[in-house]
Amino acid sequence: MERADEAREPPKLREKAYDSFTRHLLASAVRPGQFISQRELVELTGLPLGAIRELVPRLEAEGLIKTVPQRGMQIAHIDLNLIREAYQFRLFLEKEAMAVFVETAAAETIAALRAQHEDILARAEQDTTPALVAEAQNVDWGFHDTIIDALGNEIIAKAYRVNSIKIRLIRQELIRIDGLVAPVMKEHLTVIAAMETGDPAHAAAALAKHIDNARSRALGLR
Repeated sequence: MERADEAREPPKLREKAYDSFTRHLLASAVRPGQFISQRELVELTGLPLGAIRELVPRLEAEGLIKTVPQRGMQIAHIDLNLIREAYQFRLFLEKEAMAVFVETAAAETIAALRAQHEDILARAEQDTTPALVAEAQNVDWGFHDTIIDALGNEIIAKAYRVNSIKIRLIRQELIRIDGLVAPVMKEHLTVIAAMETGDPAHAAAALAKHIDNARSRALGLR
């Protein structure tokens, strides 16, 4: 019989289970399409079964896993439908967020984003090391997160983070930033230049083109 204290783990432990799972997922410790049991999730996260049992419904609701009859739980499978839906959701959120960001962000904030990207680009044109690729990937993700976070809307931020996990899985499986550091940094700098004009519509259009390019890369069209 299940112990009462195991039946419902405290919120902090449930969050630890979620953070641990997503961290391992993005580190490719588990892969898209892979089947996994609750016991394996316990081993993966190092957290008790009670926390995992409460984690599973959240992962199912967010589309990160699904239950397949007679086979068990499956990590989200990357297919054309997931790519199209994830990038469309990203486009809708980021275009609106960009329009607000351009109108509210301090000039110093945008200047810092430019300096960060120009530094990565300058070094990438000399030598693209694994360390630089990892740094560029973080700058890439951080750029988009900054735009969303500036809204100060927790509901949007949470929804965006879940979709961002799916986008990052797609990238890891299909494109990653390896070999694309300079092109991606240049695309971001084009968006930043549009941001510097102070025109929300212009900046949103530049960002939309960048996201469309990313979607095309994921679909193998570029």
